Amino acid sequence: MNSRTQVMTIAGLVGPIQISIDLPDELKVDPSFPIRGLALVAHPHPLLGGTMDNKVAQTMARAFNQLGYVSVRPNFRGVGETAGVHDDGRGELEDLLHISDWMRTPSSWSNLSVTQSQAWVQAANDLPFVVSGFSFGSFVGSHLVQRLIDLGRPAERLVMVGSAAGKWELAPVPADTILIHGELDETIPLIDVLDWARPQELIVQVVPGADHFFHRRLHLIRNIITGAWLGMPDHRSK
Repeated sequence: MNSRTQVMTIAGLVGPIQISIDLPDELKVDPSFPIRGLALVAHPHPLLGGTMDNKVAQTMARAFNQLGYVSVRPNFRGVGETAGVHDDGRGELEDLLHISDWMRTPSSWSNLSVTQSQAWVQAANDLPFVVSGFSFGSFVGSHLVQRLIDLGRPAERLVMVGSAAGKWELAPVPADTILIHGELDETIPLIDVLDWARPQELIVQVVPGADHFFHRRLHLIRNIITGAWLGMPDHRSK
């Protein structure tokens, strides 16, 4: 957790949803800092110990902060202070859609003491929106991206780490999706991800020697994400 992380609950579809908000370091000293966008980070399977404080999820949030995004990491149903029970991805998808709407609503941020004085808040509904997820979170995230496309408000990009191919039915994803997988993933074998990616002609970025949780290789996730943004349009005012 960085020094600009705030943990709170917001109203959800079946009760409170607990979230962590991670802000770029630049906002510490400059409330007028023009952020690049908003990033939603989904954690691994809640019945297997997954929470918003998972190290991979935190690493992803920090990478987006480094790129100038405000990140939100929610707890899925039944985890921490989030209400409800695990729903095999169905309710979790509806919750992520609800959170994406919350994130894109200026009044959501203007009512928070940590962000209410920051200049970007009033433009929250127009900012680029990134969806990302680790393991089970990548499964739910893939379906969120498809839902947002169907609703006519597509995400800027999707980032999937430890993609849940072969374990849960992933939705088709955009061609520029960032797929990061460990060479030695024992939970979701690399071959399953390659078999899923091949017909879609997706590129899989393999981290040599990494297991499912990227022990001692978390920094490589951060490097891949930040490197993938090089050359991408930056719509912030200068």
